[in-house]
Amino acid sequence: MSQEQQRTRAPLFSQIDVSQAAYPMAPGARSQEAEQTRLLRDLLVAQDRQNELIEELVGQLSNAQKQRANELGQWKQANPHLARNCRVAAEALGKVQTEFLDSLTREISANYENLLDGEFMLNEFVDRFGPRMAHLNGMLQVLSQLSAMPNPTGTPNSP
Repeated sequence: MSQEQQRTRAPLFSQIDVSQAAYPMAPGARSQEAEQTRLLRDLLVAQDRQNELIEELVGQLSNAQKQRANELGQWKQANPHLARNCRVAAEALGKVQTEFLDSLTREISANYENLLDGEFMLNEFVDRFGPRMAHLNGMLQVLSQLSAMPNPTGTPNSP
């Protein structure tokens, strides 16, 4: 690199003197500094309170989740045969859902331009497939939750 290029390039690092002695304060600066310090402390107190509230909220939500998981575990223990039947049904319904999604994607591929251009066609498509998909997903979720095997760690299973 030439010396000319080195001179025109700004340094990557610089030093800044932030000591009080380097910059004498004006008479009103002390009050501004005190005000800024008070505001920062107020922000810190508010943030601490927010953290406490979030921790409390997480605790309540986790307690409700633990209670639901406990009740579900009790139901599964009381109805082991039904839980096994739910597992079989969930697996079968999962295959049905796969076939349904396959037909849905084929329909989209075949009618892409019509769906894009015509609001009527899009509404017909949504009316035809939307409710069926929503209900199928809801049933599959319920069956999956009822059929999930108990987790030995004590944490709830995800469907």
